[in-house]
Amino acid sequence: MSTDAPPPRLFGTDGVRGLANFHPMTADAALKLGQAAGLVLRRPDHRGGTVVIGKDTRLSGYLFESALRAGFTSVGMHCVQVGTIPTPAVAYLTRAFRAEIGVVISASHNPFHDNGIKFFGPNGMKLPDEVERAIEARFFQDPVVSDPPDPTHIGRAQNVEDARGRYIEFCKNTFPRDLRLTGMKIVVDCAHGAAYKVAPEVFWELGAEDVIPLGVSPNGLNINSGCGSLYPELMRAKVQETGADIGLALDGDADRLLVCDEKRRLLDGDQMMAMSAIMMKEQNTLRGGGVVGTVMSNLGLERFLTGEGLRLIRANVGDRYVLESMLAEGCNLGGEQSGHMIFLDYNTTGDGIVSALKILERMVTQQRPLSELAASYPLVPQILKNVVIPRGTDPLSDPAVRRAIADAQTTLAGQGRVLVRASGTEPKIRVMAEGDSEETISALVDDLCRLVQHTAEASGV
Repeated sequence: MSTDAPPPRLFGTDGVRGLANFHPMTADAALKLGQAAGLVLRRPDHRGGTVVIGKDTRLSGYLFESALRAGFTSVGMHCVQVGTIPTPAVAYLTRAFRAEIGVVISASHNPFHDNGIKFFGPNGMKLPDEVERAIEARFFQDPVVSDPPDPTHIGRAQNVEDARGRYIEFCKNTFPRDLRLTGMKIVVDCAHGAAYKVAPEVFWELGAEDVIPLGVSPNGLNINSGCGSLYPELMRAKVQETGADIGLALDGDADRLLVCDEKRRLLDGDQMMAMSAIMMKEQNTLRGGGVVGTVMSNLGLERFLTGEGLRLIRANVGDRYVLESMLAEGCNLGGEQSGHMIFLDYNTTGDGIVSALKILERMVTQQRPLSELAASYPLVPQILKNVVIPRGTDPLSDPAVRRAIADAQTTLAGQGRVLVRASGTEPKIRVMAEGDSEETISALVDDLCRLVQHTAEASGV
């Protein structure tokens, strides 16, 4: 039996993330991470390469931008700094600049005091697990750089002043050239985040009659604070106040979108997926015979797609797993309930602005209000509850818990689903059930939660 300790970990489910100025999100760690990533991902001839660095509006972004730049240039990488810009813009610009690496400094929907660093490869896609492991291995070496370049081969850094303009044009080009948003009144909440400049500009340039911006005054401390996709009530209230046709709410790095119709009703991400799928089917642009969702995708979406002769492929939760499944299945549309949607014909990661433009395209071509369009995609009741468990316990391996889950699935056979899984980031068990009877699924979820809680506490004694 091996007694070797597991290798130290740096990356989580979506890059490196933590409290700014505390490990692992320190200036020293960011510098070393830049060095490690540069050494692993530089050109095969070891003559450096290019890295695109973007960030959201967090105060600590300046700290990590400078530290990463120092790390990359110290191993001969040239840095292209694109400033405050959405995560999907970095994915696009990494491809546009033919760069070896794209880096986003953002903690997405987390509060300002957190920050994170995530990487894209030259294809604009998130790094495979094995590449992240290679970067971690180099990061934990002492020293990280054993053979530094001589002074003539240190990297350079430059700012790209028109990066936002390039991304605005990219977004506009995902909208049909023969269509305009004429006469539309649009509320867009940018969460005081990375899209605070580009999102309103995109809709205005496409001809919207009135663009009503919210969350566009970042001060480094207010990102995601009471606004954006985490707090859609602000958007919904503004839609009611102004009589807008649609409300759009982005998260801090603008890779996720929530939508409400003109009656203030929120659209689930699954409903947006259904709407996009049927539009692409009609346009003969949908590939793979369906769409990729996740194990959490609503049964109503699956039923709707089946009725349209399409399939729902379920991936694990997480946009990287959705993308992996899309590539494996040959699909060009995928997403999650949370509003991460990937239109692979345009971008390699979730893009809130592009997702909004697809919904707006459907509204313009159908000449119908969003409330009528959304009514065509009914969802079934779904209940999700989280059970906090003692660290180190595994109640899902208990025979009694497994039997109870199997019995619940039998109860809903043909009328719903049960899914019980461990969180990948927290000491929690997520218990979900969905079906035609809300009373039935509510009782099943409560019973399973009590059993999981009791089992975990008993095994943790």
